[in-house]
Amino acid sequence: MTNTTHTGGTQNAATTFASGFTPAQPVLTPIRDHAQQLEQAEAGVRKLAATRNDRWYPLFHIASNGGWINDPNGLCHYKGRWHVFYQLHPYGTQWGPMHWGHVSSPDMLHWRREPIMFAPSLEQEKDGVFSGSAVVGDDGKLRFYYTGHRWANGHDNADGDWQVQMLAEADNDELTHATKRGMIIDCPLDRVSHNYRDPKVWKTGDTWYMTFGVTSKEHRGQMWLFSSHDMVRWTYERVLFEHPDPDVYMLECPDFFPIRDSHGRERWVIGFSAMGAKPNGFMNRNVSNAGYIIGDWTPGEAFEPDSEFRLWDWGHNFYAPQSFVDGDRHIMYGWMSPFTPPIPMEDDGWCGNLTLPREITLGDDGDLHTTPVAEMTGLREHTTELGPTRLDTNELKTIMTDAQAVEIEMTIDLRETTAERAGLRVHATDDGAFTAIGYDAQTQRVVIDRQAAARGDRGYRAAPLSEQELASGLLKLRVFVDRGCVEVYINDGRQVMSSYSYPSAGPRAVMLATESGGMVVRDLTVHTLASIGLADKR
Repeated sequence: MTNTTHTGGTQNAATTFASGFTPAQPVLTPIRDHAQQLEQAEAGVRKLAATRNDRWYPLFHIASNGGWINDPNGLCHYKGRWHVFYQLHPYGTQWGPMHWGHVSSPDMLHWRREPIMFAPSLEQEKDGVFSGSAVVGDDGKLRFYYTGHRWANGHDNADGDWQVQMLAEADNDELTHATKRGMIIDCPLDRVSHNYRDPKVWKTGDTWYMTFGVTSKEHRGQMWLFSSHDMVRWTYERVLFEHPDPDVYMLECPDFFPIRDSHGRERWVIGFSAMGAKPNGFMNRNVSNAGYIIGDWTPGEAFEPDSEFRLWDWGHNFYAPQSFVDGDRHIMYGWMSPFTPPIPMEDDGWCGNLTLPREITLGDDGDLHTTPVAEMTGLREHTTELGPTRLDTNELKTIMTDAQAVEIEMTIDLRETTAERAGLRVHATDDGAFTAIGYDAQTQRVVIDRQAAARGDRGYRAAPLSEQELASGLLKLRVFVDRGCVEVYINDGRQVMSSYSYPSAGPRAVMLATESGGMVVRDLTVHTLASIGLADKR
C-alpha cells in the first residue's frame, strides 16, 4: 500500500493525486496457498449442502449449493458459454469472508456448478475477494477486475475497511481457473472514507475505462473514472459522478453503459445502489436501493444526467445488479437481498439467490424496460390456457392447487374492474398464509403485499404505473413463482418487482382474488417450469 500524501489534484485532471496510488505494475503479495483455500471453501459448501433444507430452495433461480451469496459478479458470455459468478460465504449462511462462486450454461436454461473461482489469498484481499466484473481484452483473453478487502484493524469493521482494485486473468476457456495478477489501483486514504469498491470496466474508442464506487472524505457518494491503454496500468481521470443527495454516502455496485433506442439514438446509463438514501413515500423503502439515471457522457468527462434516479426494481428484495453485453443485448442479473430480519432461510444451509436474467432495452418512452431474456420461455414444460374470467366481489378462485415453479401471464381489464385490490394470491397454504400480487386502485400501483406471510419480513411494496399505462385500461402481469420467491414483470417490463415469499408446509395454491369489488381478466395462462439443474445437492 502506497500511503502517499497527495497535494493538488482536481476532478478533471490526472495530477500528483493520480500518481501515488496507481502502480506501474500489479502488486502481488501472496500470504496463503490459493489452491488450498479453494479446497477448504469447496468442503465448506459441501458440508452445508449435505443437510440443506429445500423447502424454499429455488428451482429456476441461481443459488449456491450451500452458504450465503450476494452480488452477481463477472457476468459474461465467453467461448460459447454464459458465466455467472457471485459473492459467496462458503462457511455459513450469513455474510462472511467473500469468495467467488461460479455457475455456467450453454443456453441460459441448463446450468452446472463450476469450481469456486476465488478465495482470499493475497494481503490486499485477506478478508474478502469483493465484487467486480469480467471483460474480454483486445487479445481475446478474459480478465477479472475485483476489489480486495481487508479490515483496517485486522479483525473486524470497528475501524472501517481498506479496499483496493485487483486484476486476475483467466487460464482456460472454461473459466474454471484464473491467475491473480495483484493490486492495480491502491486507495488514497487521505481522499477516501474507506468505501472504495466494485470496479466496472469497458472500452470506448481506443481507451479502456474503469469506474467504481467511493465514499469521499466528505462522506459523499461518488464514482471515480480511470483510463488505461493496456488494461494493467491505470490513470485517474476525474469524479465521473457525485450523487446530489448528501445523505447518499456510497454508490455501491456501480454500472455504466451505453444503450440505443429503436431510432438509434445513444444514451448512457449510470447505475448504482444508493447507500444512505432516505425513504420517501413509495421510494427507497429498502435498506439500500438500486437504481439508475439516464444521461449523456463524453469520454474523459463527467456524466451529465437528464433523468431522476429511478429504481431498477420496486420489490422488497433487489440489490447489486450487474449488466453485461451479449451480442446486441444488455443483460442484467440482480441479487435478491435478504437484508431485513427475520430471514428464515438462514436456518436451511443456504441463503440468497439471484434474479432471472433480464434484458435491458430503451423504450420509445425514454425509459429503460427490463424483461426476462427470451430464453426463459424454454423453461415452460406445460401450458394451460385459462382464458377470460370474471370474479365477483371478495371472491377467491383457485387456479393451481400446488405450484412449485410456475409462470403466470394475465391481463386485467382495469376499466371493468371495480375492486380496490385485484390480482393473485400465491404461496397460499392451509394455515391462511399467502403473498398478494395485484392492482391497488387507491394508489393506482401494482403491489406485492406480504401482510399474510407466516414467516419472514412482511410489509408491502408498490410499483408505479404511468398515465399512459393507466389510460390504456389494461394491466399486463407476468409473474414468476419459485419455491421461496416471486418476480413480477409489469406491462412488458416497464416496472419489475422481486420479493422473497416463504410459504408454510403443504400444498402452495395460486388463486385469483378480489377485495371490495369485482375483477375482469381478459386472458390468463399458466406455465409450469422446469428446474435449471442446480437444485440437486452435488
